[in-house]
Amino acid sequence: MRDKKSRVPGRIFLALIYIFLYAPIIVLLIFSFNSTNSRTVWSGFSLRWYEKLFNDDMVINALYTTISVSILAAIIATVFGTFAAIGIFNLRRRWQSPVLTLNNIPLMNADIVTGVSLCLLFVASGTILGFGLGFITLLLAHISFNVPYVILSVMPKLKQLDNNLVDAAQDLGCTWLQAFFKVVVPEIKPGIVNGALIAFTMSIDDFIISYFTAGSGTQTLSMVIFSMTRKRVTPEINAVSSLMFVFVLILLIIINIRSSVQDKKLRAKPA
Repeated sequence: MRDKKSRVPGRIFLALIYIFLYAPIIVLLIFSFNSTNSRTVWSGFSLRWYEKLFNDDMVINALYTTISVSILAAIIATVFGTFAAIGIFNLRRRWQSPVLTLNNIPLMNADIVTGVSLCLLFVASGTILGFGLGFITLLLAHISFNVPYVILSVMPKLKQLDNNLVDAAQDLGCTWLQAFFKVVVPEIKPGIVNGALIAFTMSIDDFIISYFTAGSGTQTLSMVIFSMTRKRVTPEINAVSSLMFVFVLILLIIINIRSSVQDKKLRAKPA
């Protein structure tokens, strides 16, 4: 009985934390379906703001740019990150730790520092090579901060890989390339997929780095939302934010389900 009573304050405190975190999002979701401009008084259910949102060319173009950059950055970062993880895994142990530390620095670094530094790099390079900030620089920036996430996702799967499988495949007549695609890739595929999903999620959610590297002619959805908040705020922002929240939530659910399925498979394997 005492143990149950002692848990009550902790549960209440936990509930208050979650209310503080999710109450604003719930309010935003509810008022995105409000029929009037009011953000405090519920006037009835309506899809008016979603209809207005999808008729806004600026938002649609920004959505297209966001999805294009996110997909391309996720694919390219996944390829680069997978090969980089394999290279790091094959290093001697005394070199692995320093290289992984270097890989972790961009993850811990402030986004504004990364964004400003990439902006200065692209401006300096553009002066020499004759190009300006735009879609390409935005894509390169997203690839640069996605690669470390892919490396961290693939490395654990490489550590679980039995090196004897590769040797056995080569003994049976496979070339190194065939052994890589038929043995290594299937074994580390869960890490590759997880890395791609995380990279896509990070890209579609990014604002600060995109703001510094996109230039004036290219806008992502988060940048459009920011520009909308600087003007007169309308419930159209609620609709955009709600769609982004639901989309990212679905991706996170997929990632978590995949992780739990993989854990169950690992536990089910005989020792």
